[in-house]
Amino acid sequence: MATSVAAALGASVSGVASAADVDETDTPGAPSVKGELKRFSTTAFGAEVTGPFVFDDGSLLYSLQHPEGANPEPFNRAAVGYFSGFQFSFDGSNDDFSEVGIPDTSEKQRQVRSNAGDYEILFQGRELIQGGEERLGVPQTPDGDDISEFAGSSGGYGGNPDCNQFVPTDEDGTEGYLFTNWENYPGCITRVPISQSDDGEWSADPSEALNLVNTEPFRDIGGTWVNCYGDLSPWGTMISAEENYSHPRVSYGYTVSDIVDAGTGVGKIGGCQFWNRPNATEIGPALEGYVEDGDLEETFTIQGYWSQGGIEKAAYYLGANPIDQSSSNSSNNTDAITDVYPNPYRYGYFVDIRDPAGDPPTPIKYWVMGRAAWEAPDIQGDRKTVYGCSDGDNKGVYKFVADEPIDSYDDTDDIAGTLYAPKITNDAASAADAGQRNSPATTNLAVEWLQLGHATNGEVESWIAEYDGVTQGDYLGAHSDWEDGDAVTDEVLKQADLEVIENGNQNYISNEEIVEWAAQYDENGPDGVDEELRRVPFLETRAAAKEIGASIEFNKAEGVDSVDDSQPGDLVYFGISEFNDALANDEGDVQLDRVDGGVVYRAELEPNYNVSTLEPVITGPDFTDGPADADDALRNIDNVYTMRDGRVLCCEDGFGGPARSYPNDGLYVFQPDVLLDVDSMAVGYGQTGEATLTASSLPAGFSGGELTVSMTDPDVATITGVEFAEGLGLSESSINADGSAVTMRVADTDRNIQGGGRNVPLATLTLRGDSTGTTDLQVAVGSLDDESGDAVDAEARSGVLVTGPPTVTGGSAPTDPDGDGFYEDLNGNERLDYEDIEILFSNFDADSVTMNKSAYDFNENGRLDFDDIVDLYGEVN
Repeated sequence: MATSVAAALGASVSGVASAADVDETDTPGAPSVKGELKRFSTTAFGAEVTGPFVFDDGSLLYSLQHPEGANPEPFNRAAVGYFSGFQFSFDGSNDDFSEVGIPDTSEKQRQVRSNAGDYEILFQGRELIQGGEERLGVPQTPDGDDISEFAGSSGGYGGNPDCNQFVPTDEDGTEGYLFTNWENYPGCITRVPISQSDDGEWSADPSEALNLVNTEPFRDIGGTWVNCYGDLSPWGTMISAEENYSHPRVSYGYTVSDIVDAGTGVGKIGGCQFWNRPNATEIGPALEGYVEDGDLEETFTIQGYWSQGGIEKAAYYLGANPIDQSSSNSSNNTDAITDVYPNPYRYGYFVDIRDPAGDPPTPIKYWVMGRAAWEAPDIQGDRKTVYGCSDGDNKGVYKFVADEPIDSYDDTDDIAGTLYAPKITNDAASAADAGQRNSPATTNLAVEWLQLGHATNGEVESWIAEYDGVTQGDYLGAHSDWEDGDAVTDEVLKQADLEVIENGNQNYISNEEIVEWAAQYDENGPDGVDEELRRVPFLETRAAAKEIGASIEFNKAEGVDSVDDSQPGDLVYFGISEFNDALANDEGDVQLDRVDGGVVYRAELEPNYNVSTLEPVITGPDFTDGPADADDALRNIDNVYTMRDGRVLCCEDGFGGPARSYPNDGLYVFQPDVLLDVDSMAVGYGQTGEATLTASSLPAGFSGGELTVSMTDPDVATITGVEFAEGLGLSESSINADGSAVTMRVADTDRNIQGGGRNVPLATLTLRGDSTGTTDLQVAVGSLDDESGDAVDAEARSGVLVTGPPTVTGGSAPTDPDGDGFYEDLNGNERLDYEDIEILFSNFDADSVTMNKSAYDFNENGRLDFDDIVDLYGEVN
């Protein structure tokens, strides 16, 4: 996120919470890291580290975003560059580079530094391209005028490169296109040809560069907005994230219901309600005048209003007549733009650059994945599950699950899926429930996912299209006595503003529609709302999620990533840049201690690609810490990038903050501890199954060790056998007499497990289900040594074993088709059908049912009753 843009507007990106967060103190575990954190680079004064990309050969590049102009050349202009002569070895170890020291002199602070290689510039923002007709990273009007030539509060075009993704055009991966996001409004995405020489050096050809947003396919979808980070899709295309800070319907912790109940939006209304106001960013200062005139009692902060400074420029980009510009384009007036105006519901999405080598490529917006201030998407290996982070204060981490693999749809309008919002459910995360305020460094977040709605991409786009054509004239005409042709006086603007503050902007989805959607959702579920209201969670995602009680409390959720082609058992990393405001106050689901330096979480992908636990692995410093603690700690995480060996690149966005002895942001490489994990599994009553014990990575190889796996409830299941991985050499195991635990000792005498291995199987356990229930499978490490005989830093993780109920009819044992822990498939045919209802009804008093109530308590009231049959009937029908 380009924080300098917000700073230039005199606004805080994180804003002001609706409930005061706690004072920052010496938080336990801040800073800390579960593994090793090593500084690879520091960037030039004034710049963020953004847009890291690692090529197949291990080469690394990143963006030099908005450096200070007083830096020496070439570090005084925005650029994208790579580290010459360096390649990651992909063996999982940080031994492939030496750490760069802190920038302790002014000279060091004003350049990009690394001990691994020199930072070589590939291209810089605002370079002339297209035969001198355009400048790199600068959008233009249809007539070819640079947007930067017009007055308006949005600036810095060509100065904020962020995400970079390389799409090769040859089999060797040495030639192709580098796609780069430029973080402004309206936004920009560029495509620059780059190639690698035989000696491993990269070069760019800006003469063939393309500002994609200046092509007709992009203009046809309304262009883009604040292109922030992104991802390389599993099908080999760049996906750009639109960071639409203008989308908040309500400010901070408030809900739309709060406004409706109060009968006014004073103190609660969000910036998007002023989207089509002439000079939208002037609504903040205008409030002071309304207080002086006695129309309002006091001023208040409107979340997101500052980010609307480029709306008029977006109108010019789309072809509007710039009637609100002075004759010299040096200032704006309040003449209403009534011919062409951007639709707010067309911004805040993931943009897939299909046909990346096309002339030009084809942009596809994933309207169905929800509208937010997206930092990044992360598409999992099933090609259906997508996690996304929304930046800013009181925002969400969302999930989308497509019905089929996203790239399998011939027509992208047919992409169908379900959008989810998070609900944090564990007591430890809440001071009110835990009785104390816990540290985020030591407290997991348990996540349930609330379904917001299901739709197709084409359906959502059709709903959005209904708001095309709404202009600034509509803002005035619907909320004041103004008519087309009238002058837009201060009094007209005040009349319209006060009406919008009190009753909402009537040009778009109304407050009442959002509240009614939530009421129907509560009564009938997400699929039981009126057809006209189905649009609400897709176009007003944050407001809708808040209405149903989702945990929209994250502050600056800046990064999410996993290894390419991620599979169950792999890890997804989430970066929360600041752990404060709504995460550290006395309201909501998360009430933890405050850490202004932020937290990086990881979550393990479950068999259905769900994540249910966010585990802190890197905690930043308190801003009350001194340089001794903060100089070498990760501060204010931005982008996270997971390399194929499991290490994670961590970019900083904390320039100018306290705690450190130097102001520069850096790029760190996180090497996680070795994780020893045993599979979670479900096994039928009286049946056996297998669970594999795996080491996540072994950067320095493996010579041997002693490990124990035990069950917390040996009545549920027993361990009946062990088979060691092939080629391990010497091995032995000892199973307890009651089958509750097994101790394994192994030595890799033939050195078959080499350094750099990932997801290395060590042994396979055979387990038998003995009674219905659940037990943890706990791993304990007695010893674990690498190839040199040195102890390996290892972290043991638990698995879960679920034993299903016995057969009810004498045939197949029941199954749990949807993995929710309840056994709806009573006839064991692996699907839910009407016969399952009949079996439950006919055998309701049988021991096979009554002694296994946890399997059939479908209404989750802790007992068996006839309402469980009714609930099962509802699922079938």
